[in-house]
Amino acid sequence: MEDTRVLMIDDDVKLCRLVKDYLEPFGFAVASAHTGPDGLKKAKEEKHDVLILDLMLPGLDGISLLRELRSFSSVPVIMLTALGDEPDRIVGLEVGADDYLPKTFSTRELLARLRAVVRRSRNYNGPSGADPKSEIRLGGLVIDPSRRSVTNDGEAIQLTALEFSILHRLAQSPGQVLDRNTLLDSAAGRDYDVFDRSIDVHISSLRKKLGDDSKNPRFIRTIRSVGYMLVPQSDEEAEK
Repeated sequence: MEDTRVLMIDDDVKLCRLVKDYLEPFGFAVASAHTGPDGLKKAKEEKHDVLILDLMLPGLDGISLLRELRSFSSVPVIMLTALGDEPDRIVGLEVGADDYLPKTFSTRELLARLRAVVRRSRNYNGPSGADPKSEIRLGGLVIDPSRRSVTNDGEAIQLTALEFSILHRLAQSPGQVLDRNTLLDSAAGRDYDVFDRSIDVHISSLRKKLGDDSKNPRFIRTIRSVGYMLVPQSDEEAEK
């Protein structure tokens, strides 16, 4: 089986070497870059399955790099942030990161996160009884799991791996309210802390990309203090 290709963009050379030595026995081929410009160049010119991205980089900071990366690639990204640095985490998720870890991460947790983001980027298995490969149509919104593509009124929408999985999970149960923990657990493939509100950031990003209005939703409706629901076709037509 081919190794999972990882690009770690971090100016800490020793940490990159430690991660490489730890991950390689688990089937990960790890390359590294130690400046923002070098990391962006490698991301453009080489093919990787997942990126590990530090936010504090020389030459080009991680947020700017991520913003540029998302203009041409949907490769999964795990960003590394300073412990307790919530604003950077939120901005990173808004720009297009799939997950985050504090810089004091354990190698075991990094391995678990990498496996999760790679698994969902390659194949998302929906809820029991649903065909995960079936195309879903909701008005002008078309979700194609086999191609992991989304179009809205014929226009292609570029989503991150996690955004796609969240939207797909919602679309498989239109009219059903999914709480934040259930939605993240099923879409992201791991349990999230009950206080983790990163789902709200991903939903906000989805709405922007879909041209949805949270006050008068065409697609994603917020159920206060509970979670989210994809508006069923009948509801959508009634609201037009």
